[in-house]
Amino acid sequence: MNVLVIDVGGTHVKVLVAGENEPRKFASGPRLTAGQMVAGVQKITADWKYDAVSIGFPGPVLRNRPVAEPRNLGKGWFGFNFRSAFGCPVKLVNDAAMQGLGSYGHGKMLFLGLGTGLGSALIVDGIVEPMELGHLPYKKGSYESYVGNHALLKKGKKKWRRHVADVVARLVAALEPDQVVLGGGNVKELKKLPPKCRAGDNRNAFRGGFRLWEANEPQSLAHPGATPHNQSTGKDKGNGNNSRGSKLASPTGQTLEGSPSAL
Repeated sequence: MNVLVIDVGGTHVKVLVAGENEPRKFASGPRLTAGQMVAGVQKITADWKYDAVSIGFPGPVLRNRPVAEPRNLGKGWFGFNFRSAFGCPVKLVNDAAMQGLGSYGHGKMLFLGLGTGLGSALIVDGIVEPMELGHLPYKKGSYESYVGNHALLKKGKKKWRRHVADVVARLVAALEPDQVVLGGGNVKELKKLPPKCRAGDNRNAFRGGFRLWEANEPQSLAHPGATPHNQSTGKDKGNGNNSRGSKLASPTGQTLEGSPSAL
């Protein structure tokens, strides 16, 4: 199975297909609609062959669908039929969860994405739980309003770095992870990483997207340019696939279809 992975961000949409090594991208922004994203992807991947798609979406996802319009993009994402638009099975997950899945090694890992906003995901013994920590109250706003890209541009690097260190320390104290991966485009703006942290690679989002389809070999760590080994079967009721390994048991015991699988 050839999988196309789409990483939707606030400034760019990046894509990579199995078997290729160099991602392609085009500009996104606050007016980008779901239909425009699909058209843009199809334009820059016209010479690529694929029969399944993984999408990292910058917002909460439930049962393979966005539960609301994204905060930093245009309208038309909620209720959009990605399977019909791409003409093949689609797995849509939170973008931080996808990059976290690609960054995961073992134990209890917290992923924090320092980008347009603050993405977050927690992985415990291979179970991925997408989170929305960035919108929790902090000082006079939220975590995201102090460590997102707007805060970096408005407050400057020095203050932003102090806030990142404080936010990371608070989340580590609350969640007690074995390790923390800091990803996103702005991690390069840090002079040094907070304790227990390592820098992630944005290409891990592609690795996570490929791993979504590796239902039958949950322990494999596919290189972003490697072809996933296993096909999945069956269709869900909307965008994508209801394959083995595509269901996630949350800490509350709820099963979230279309979420990253246990590794």
